[in-house]
Parts: sequence; C-alpha cells; structure tokens
Amino acid sequence: MQTVSISATEPDWSREDVRTFWDPGQKLLRAVRRYQAARNRGGVGARIASKYWALNHLWWSTICQSEIHLNTQIGGGLRLTHPTGIIIHPDARIGVNCMIFHQVTLAGEVTLGGHVDVGAGAKLIGPLRVGDHAVIGANAVVTGDVAAGTTVAGIPARVIAEAPNV
Repeated sequence: MQTVSISATEPDWSREDVRTFWDPGQKLLRAVRRYQAARNRGGVGARIASKYWALNHLWWSTICQSEIHLNTQIGGGLRLTHPTGIIIHPDARIGVNCMIFHQVTLAGEVTLGGHVDVGAGAKLIGPLRVGDHAVIGANAVVTGDVAAGTTVAGIPARVIAEAPNV
C-alpha cells in the first residue's frame, strides 16, 4: 500500500479547483479568495470586483448555509468536502491543505496548523491552536490546544492517538 503524504507547509491548490458546475464548497472558497484579491488590489475596478465577489459569496453562503467571513485567513488547499453548516469566526486562521467537513464550528481565535482534518459536527472553541497533521474527530468539542500529529475525539475532546514521528 502506497502512502501519500500531504504537506503541512506547501499548499496543493488543485484541492480547491472547481471541477463541475455544482461544486458549492469550491465556489464559496473561490468567492472568498477573489474578494480578498480584489480588495488588496485597490482602485475603482477592484472595488467593483470586490462587490461582485461579496455578492457571489453571499449566494454560495446561502446555498451552503455556511458562514465563512470574507476576511478569514485561509491557507491554500482547503477542502470543504460537504460545505453545509460550516461556521468560521473572522479571527480564525486556517493552515494549508486542511479539510473541514459539514456542521463544523470554529468559534473565536482558533488556529489550525497545516493539514488538519476536522470531522463532521466538531466544535472548536478558542482561543486555541491545533498543530500540523492533527485530526479532530466527528462531533468532538475542543476547548484546548491540540498537539501536532494528535487525534482527538469526544465531548470534551481527549487524545485517542498520537503520531510517533510528527
């Protein structure tokens, strides 16, 4: 069996590609990224473009029933596999190549390291930091820091596995 290693530092932008007409997660992310790019460019054309992308973001947020603030810091390669009901606080920071499933809440100053997988229904209540290559189990309630390479699950979240060489 071949193991594919996902980087915690180098974004895999192909994870965000819009592949079909109906890719709501990728389209929601694209709206956030293009809004931020237009806002940073400045000028009249950029203001018009940022308003367009803000409306596009509103559309996909409504379709997904998700709240991802337009100014959230998101590393490249984020996967929103099932993007319904995701709530991300504007102060949250998401590292590269993370994966967030449906009904996840990042409340407050939550910092996800690189390649963090957050299971369906998990609630991360900050301030807290999750290290690289960590896994948050489905429906876990996380209120404290999670070390790199650790898997946590439960209410409240407890360590259930640790990677030996992260």
